[in-house]
Amino acid sequence: MAAVLLIPFLSLRFGVLSMLDSSALRRAAHFPPFRGSEKPAYWLYQLSSAALLLGPFFASVHTAPAPLFWSGAALYAFGLLLLLLSVIGFAAPSESGVRHKGVYRISRNPMYVSYFFVFLGCVLLTQSLPLLAALLGFSVALGLLLCAALCLRP
Repeated sequence: MAAVLLIPFLSLRFGVLSMLDSSALRRAAHFPPFRGSEKPAYWLYQLSSAALLLGPFFASVHTAPAPLFWSGAALYAFGLLLLLLSVIGFAAPSESGVRHKGVYRISRNPMYVSYFFVFLGCVLLTQSLPLLAALLGFSVALGLLLCAALCLRP
């Protein structure tokens, strides 16, 4: 069962974040109020997130073919490292609320980027097409939500 892959992910996302700053959990879960077309994107985000978290319970890790396995393991490990760095940066906000240090210099949303790498690694490790579909839905939903937040809001 590939669900064991979720343990490090959830430990970093929730455990380490709450140990560093308990208020950071509330900030990380915050979504601004939705307008019009953002609601379907939000529901796609929620459904695809649930599928990403439930999918590994119905999949197993495949070690063959070896290149797929090792590529998946490398992407998964890279995603976990990026998540750790993102959580550390998120737990120490700047006074303005906008982070400009660490991985936040490279990406405005490094936690989401890390989720993509973690779950792409899971897709390759499990060779699961439903998990791939969930990851694609998650990516599309995030793109729509981020575009709405950055492009459409005053």
